[in-house]
Amino acid sequence: MDITKLNSDYLSILQKNSSDTKAQSLSNKLSGLNENSSDEELMEACESFESYLIEQVIKSSKSAFLENKDEDGEYMKYFADTMNQSYAKLIAEHGNLGIAEKLYDSIKRNS
Repeated sequence: MDITKLNSDYLSILQKNSSDTKAQSLSNKLSGLNENSSDEELMEACESFESYLIEQVIKSSKSAFLENKDEDGEYMKYFADTMNQSYAKLIAEHGNLGIAEKLYDSIKRNS
């Protein structure tokens, strides 16, 4: 399988957020894929990427609608990232967006 496409296109998105620990972890996971990686490992990486992408959309949407970020209470300030990650994972698993499948198919087709 040709991971070059994955490295050049999808890792560039993660590198823009290199200060984000989750982006760094996902980047390391994607970089670790090679020709010997199983289909399950590749699909897991694609699903993780989809979840991360959805999480970033949630965060951006929230900041676009909040005029004053201080409106969040202490509870939300503490748990907002965890909540966003949970929502993103649920949307990725049950939202039928198909980003992970399209990504997986694209990588397999180019291999």
